[in-house]
Amino acid sequence: MNPVTPISRLLQPRSVAVIGASADAGKTAGRPVAYLRKHGFTGDIYPINPRAEHIDGLRCYPDVASLPAVPDVGIVLLGAERAHKAVSDLSARGTAAAIVLASGYTETGEEGARRQAQLREAAGSMRLLGPNTIGLVNLTDNIVLSASGALEMDHFPAGPVGVVSQSGGILGALLSRAAARGIGLSKLISTSNEVDLDLADFVDHLADDEATRVIALYVESVRHPERFRQAALKAARAGKPVVAFKIGRSEAGAQAAVSHTGALAGADRMYDALFKEVGVIRAQTFSDLLDIPVALSTGRVLRGPRVAILTSTGGAGTLVSDSYGVSGLETPPPDEATAAKLRALQTGEQAALDRNPIDVTLAGLQPELLRGAIRALLESPSYDALTIIVGSSSLAMPELMANAIQDCLPLSDKPVIAYVSPHAPQVAALLTQRGVPAFADAESCSVALNSMLQTRRWSEHAAAPLGAPVAVHDIGSGSLNEAECKQLFTRFGIPCTIETVVGSPAEAEQAARALGERVVLKILTGEITHKSDVGGVAVNVTPEQIGARLTRMADEVRAKAGVAPTRFLVQEMVSGGTELILGMHRDALGTAILLGMGGITAELFKDTTLRMLPPQGGLSREVAHGMLRELQTWPLLDGYRGRPKADVEALASAIVAFSQMTAQLGERLIEAEINPVFVLPEGQGVKAADGVVVLAHAD
Repeated sequence: MNPVTPISRLLQPRSVAVIGASADAGKTAGRPVAYLRKHGFTGDIYPINPRAEHIDGLRCYPDVASLPAVPDVGIVLLGAERAHKAVSDLSARGTAAAIVLASGYTETGEEGARRQAQLREAAGSMRLLGPNTIGLVNLTDNIVLSASGALEMDHFPAGPVGVVSQSGGILGALLSRAAARGIGLSKLISTSNEVDLDLADFVDHLADDEATRVIALYVESVRHPERFRQAALKAARAGKPVVAFKIGRSEAGAQAAVSHTGALAGADRMYDALFKEVGVIRAQTFSDLLDIPVALSTGRVLRGPRVAILTSTGGAGTLVSDSYGVSGLETPPPDEATAAKLRALQTGEQAALDRNPIDVTLAGLQPELLRGAIRALLESPSYDALTIIVGSSSLAMPELMANAIQDCLPLSDKPVIAYVSPHAPQVAALLTQRGVPAFADAESCSVALNSMLQTRRWSEHAAAPLGAPVAVHDIGSGSLNEAECKQLFTRFGIPCTIETVVGSPAEAEQAARALGERVVLKILTGEITHKSDVGGVAVNVTPEQIGARLTRMADEVRAKAGVAPTRFLVQEMVSGGTELILGMHRDALGTAILLGMGGITAELFKDTTLRMLPPQGGLSREVAHGMLRELQTWPLLDGYRGRPKADVEALASAIVAFSQMTAQLGERLIEAEINPVFVLPEGQGVKAADGVVVLAHAD
């Protein structure tokens, strides 16, 4: 039994006060009372309106103080200029929570923000949902605390999917769309401005809700990242997948930054990293926000990517098969034993059963033939899931097909989904209600199954504990020059190139002769980060050439950047390695470590992956290896076409060390990047060849 909390009383109230209720059910202010009664609320309803004696047959009260009992929840329908008074009155009576529908708060500017602060102060210890919310709907218990016009519908199927939306209008859209598709929902909550209760609060609550198996989120922004992180992890540990559709992907994610990492790790990429860390599945389209949860809510286990496609219409089967191939799912032909079982079901002309899709020619929609084919494919060791193509022949007798499929579900815990080829939403809804998620698009089938794979493969990674503190008190602040950057990297165990700081052509020649036949020459300054852009880098320079090259470089940089360099770096020439970029990025969501293809084309190719730094500690080697394998560049590191394998163990060590440095320096580290880090052949290690570090002043 879950403990009684203000949130549980908000979602399951025994009594509701409606402040500002109207006797006209056609008005927004008249809807909450009408909807509570229409959809079967059995508790006490207290309309409050000083100008009415009765509303919808219920006694009406002039104010909160006149109520005969303390309501669990108050729905405030007054405008922003008066809502705070009602909230104060409810709080004074001891109400657990209030829902404020009015707009005109932070979304309108400075004056609205002042009103929202006033609203929060008026609530005291009482919890608030909103403002600017459409309310909430608890379908599990027939409780609707909302003014959404979607509630004009007479019936909504209750089910295992909980929804939390930061948009009120989207709540109504999901409620109506789910009902039309036969998708059962448990709770729907619109958090909107989140003056108090937010996404994290309701994810945390739904993780304990017995009626909810999957949590769907419509996200505008995560206002409290650490609370969200903990709530999402709680849901994951409880075996309840969280699916999030995050809007704002087209916004300019990266603000002006001195490093390539700042441009590569925009705000939207940071959400990807946060979701990946805590096991949240990201819906790429709005329709995915229902497609993915309905598949996950079955509780069936997808153990691998092999899918059988059972069809009686070749075109639709090919359409689904092609979509699966594009998305990485596999459609192997049946093994011989399975094919023999399928052939035994056929009478007359035999279909070709040596391929997938498997066309059993379901002439006349024969239920026993369908049951036998489903049974054979669910028992087959060749398949991890089954997709059934529902063709036009099912339109006449949809119950026959639905019953036949439903009868076979207890035989296996493998996922069974349906692709409805004709436009037949009523057939799709029927199948979904019978426990077979049905989709009208082949791509939705792919998304659903891949999400089931993603859920199964997610695992929580523990933070790697920080090692002994590294002395950094003598490191300066501001934008460090390259030599200072590498001094910092070296202290944390990141190997760097051998180099010498010089100030004249003669010193450069002497340093070059000590390093070898070919060297790299660079300007050394904290003022210019992208040295190549202003002519501040020369590679493959001989000792005989370096003096004259230094003089020309100084002139070119002065002409292009207006900076007269006085110091230079003579660096060993590294060859035979793969160039990667390793950086950190911090924003309101937290701090992330970025790994990707490096060099001057890093921003062009954008082959990168991100991991959020744990609240305590750095990244583990396991996480580092996972990052490597996500890169498109990974085959180059793994011996692509006879290429020598790279020293990935040394690279993993460098990633861990870089994350440890980032964690220890904390808020003092504004930006940090190694670009490139050369990954040499196996056994030869890695070398940081250039770096960017921006540090705040130490306290």
